[in-house]
Amino acid sequence: MQDDLVFKALADGTRRLLLDALRDRDGLTLGELEAVVATQADMTRFGVMKHLKVLVEAGLVTAVKDGRNKRHHLNPVPIRLIHDRWISRYTEVRVAALSDLKQQLESS
Repeated sequence: MQDDLVFKALADGTRRLLLDALRDRDGLTLGELEAVVATQADMTRFGVMKHLKVLVEAGLVTAVKDGRNKRHHLNPVPIRLIHDRWISRYTEVRVAALSDLKQQLESS
């Protein structure tokens, strides 16, 4: 199931760091992503490649060949689908309750 792949990808801090880097500056190469990870963890190029593979399999990152390099691009759609399917559904009740409370307090 695609949701499982997205949740698995988002469960790791290094992968979230990679996604944040691509959100801030899309189209990074492996070397550029490796440099981002190096600021947070001691990881080899191979380790970064393994994390990118998980992100690609989850559909969160796409890789496009650019000459001798591959440019990695963020695809936020799977995160939005998770939000719509899971997160918004659980927050709606709380938001409605807070709105009702606000109205009750203001009418008193």
